[in-house]
Amino acid sequence: MNPALQSHATRSLCDLAPVIPVLVIEDVAHAEPLARALVAGGLPVLEVTLRTDCALEAMAAMATVPGARVGAGTVLSAHDVKRAKAAGATFAVSPGATPALIAACAAQGLPLLPGAATASEVMALLELGYRTMKFFPAGPAGGPALLKGLYGPLPQATFCPTGGVSPQNAADYLSLPNVACVGGSWVAPAKMMAAGDWDGITALARQAASLSR
Repeated sequence: MNPALQSHATRSLCDLAPVIPVLVIEDVAHAEPLARALVAGGLPVLEVTLRTDCALEAMAAMATVPGARVGAGTVLSAHDVKRAKAAGATFAVSPGATPALIAACAAQGLPLLPGAATASEVMALLELGYRTMKFFPAGPAGGPALLKGLYGPLPQATFCPTGGVSPQNAADYLSLPNVACVGGSWVAPAKMMAAGDWDGITALARQAASLSR
């Protein structure tokens, strides 16, 4: 799968909802009910970060939930790509982009949302054929002001800002013409998952899904 097709696929995912939940799952038993809660709230695209021992097993469980589009986050290497694809991931998200990672996603047919935080990084990805990118870490890198500045010379790039995005500033990002959606962890707080408060998570998801862009 070439970068242009990958970007088309990831842009289609970004268009499904204004927020992509970024999920850190510590207990695989939470995976399926969490996915059901988020999908019920209007957030079908789910990024499971590869930061816990049960992340791959959690992805496999979430992939069985009707309507869920499950991807792997913090994908850093070809090894990560292979494991994520085998677990049922339908896309990959990375904080940056390397030639080896890009080649692995192309070989596995796994759409990649590559990360960029500077004009040079965006230009390099555009040269390869990527049009849809992760802007990370959004807050420390410059937030909405930097994205607004990038739009003038690089309007062909579309972003999913992640890192420091919250209910308080999500609208600032979503109001920009080069932002398709945002990534955020606030819709699935660890305390609510531990308590099994799936109705509460669905309510948070509904609020996030109602954000305008």
